[in-house]
Amino acid sequence: MSQPFRNRRNFLLTLGAGLGGSALLAACARTARSSAATSYLVYVGTYGPPDQENIVLYRLTPATGALTRVTGAKGGVAPSFLTVDKDRRTLYAVNEIDNFQNTPNGGVSAFAIDPRTGGLTLLGQQASGGTIPCYISLDKQGRHALVANYGNGTVAALPLGEGGTLRAASSVDQHQGLGPHKNQANARAHCILPDPGGQHLFAVDLGNDTVYGYTLDAAGQLQALAEPAFRAKPGAGPRILTFHPSKPWAYLINELDSTMTALAYDPGRGTFREIQTLTTLPAGFTEWNACAHVHVSPNGRFLYGSNRGHNSLVVYAIDPSSGRLALVEHVMLPGKTPRSFTFDPSGRVVLVAHQQSDTIVTYFADARTGRLRPTGASVALPAPVCLQVYPDFLRD
Repeated sequence: MSQPFRNRRNFLLTLGAGLGGSALLAACARTARSSAATSYLVYVGTYGPPDQENIVLYRLTPATGALTRVTGAKGGVAPSFLTVDKDRRTLYAVNEIDNFQNTPNGGVSAFAIDPRTGGLTLLGQQASGGTIPCYISLDKQGRHALVANYGNGTVAALPLGEGGTLRAASSVDQHQGLGPHKNQANARAHCILPDPGGQHLFAVDLGNDTVYGYTLDAAGQLQALAEPAFRAKPGAGPRILTFHPSKPWAYLINELDSTMTALAYDPGRGTFREIQTLTTLPAGFTEWNACAHVHVSPNGRFLYGSNRGHNSLVVYAIDPSSGRLALVEHVMLPGKTPRSFTFDPSGRVVLVAHQQSDTIVTYFADARTGRLRPTGASVALPAPVCLQVYPDFLRD
């Protein structure tokens, strides 16, 4: 934590004692808390060298979009995708490899978070239940880590033990099938996450154009629903699914044909119905492109997706009655390969990680129009590929 914040508490105590004013002390304390609440913490997963600090923590100041490095940790080989538990005590990272401890697996690492500094201490590792894991999330109860393995098309549930430690996978499900695109030679799980109500889990498979639905039983077993939750257009290559914050809609970004699909969600059945599919690219663009990430703005009014190749963010307005999309703009980015982007919780700032340009840049988001404006702030670090933003929970 920065030195000014570290000393603020002592300053307030001294001031309050010296003046004998409990009311003044309380007012100052409220001001300090308000000031602390105006910043966020950003953990960044990277493809940086394993002998260097390749998981990095920044503090984001949303008033300016500035990022200030707080600390870093060695996360092993390719700690590319991250998630943090709801109590902000443990960080989990996939290690995007295909040979974990001489087995045909990737790795999953758990780190204890120091509540004062944000620093990470390795708690342990487990095999990911497949090769080249690329996505990790937690179930709604916070009892299992959920992992998608891109290399061989499996998804896995790993129970969490005392203190956030990882246990060996309790369940692994193998997807089957392939698609017509050259990058669809086998199943390739790319995303697994719970729905907002915690009733179902959904796994997106880029290799066979399918979204699979699951439940997770008390024994930690993934139970596949009788029918797939959704089938995308052959060759679309669905990559990542995201849910609307307040409506029964979801949005699926398709990597291989550069499209975005709006979906109506039936939480009772655990299925999706296509509302609309739009291109993520401007008219006339014919060069190579592959979509990457997708987010709904925190206010639920806009949808954003990233284009690698065109190197842009596409912005759509979401119709509040139907969930349909209308193009707002394409934001040309200053770097290459926007593998990941995200919002701060307030919705004021968008952060974009450029994998091939080794930078993170920030934008102000207009809550009324959805349009983005550069803040002028950026930081440099090797191959950033995942951004996870949280309220500032560091304490003195």
